[in-house]
Amino acid sequence: MARPRKFEEDRAVEAAMRAFWDAGYEATSTQDLCAATGLGRSSIYNTFAGKHELFERGLRHYMDERDARLAELMEGDLPIREKVRTVLWWAVEPDPGDPAGCLVVNSLVELGPRDAKIAELLRRDNDKRVGIMRAAIEDARTRGELDAGKDPLALAHFVTATVSGLQVAKRGGAAQATLESIANTALDLF
Repeated sequence: MARPRKFEEDRAVEAAMRAFWDAGYEATSTQDLCAATGLGRSSIYNTFAGKHELFERGLRHYMDERDARLAELMEGDLPIREKVRTVLWWAVEPDPGDPAGCLVVNSLVELGPRDAKIAELLRRDNDKRVGIMRAAIEDARTRGELDAGKDPLALAHFVTATVSGLQVAKRGGAAQATLESIANTALDLF
């Protein structure tokens, strides 16, 4: 019995996402995508219309997964300090099976300045993540977990920027102790 096309597409998008995450958009060739997905060149172009569309689908897939995980955490019952610590440690101690860094951050640096469509997609994703964090921080402030004078939007932007910085530092080879020091410094605000 043949596997459904949707399954094959989802598997190919996941495999391509990981290839782009590891090497970046420009450095990932069509041949690399063929090797990663198990598809032939013509199948990639027939199914996805090309490298850019496959990249965009992979990036959206990555963002959807990460945003869902963030939303689930932020909507949970943990104190805000534990929620923020968890988010920071996702960058400090990522899944060992994942490529270094973050596909969103890598794409922002590589493509953001010259690909308006990807830049807009990344901006909307950043706004979504900041919004998720802001809501959790506002709730925590209302419950008295944070000083009433702390600005939830500024804190949400700060945590998001810190996570991005940790991702870049990790990809650049920063020592584990350095990453932990940065994360603990950020955590002191909570």
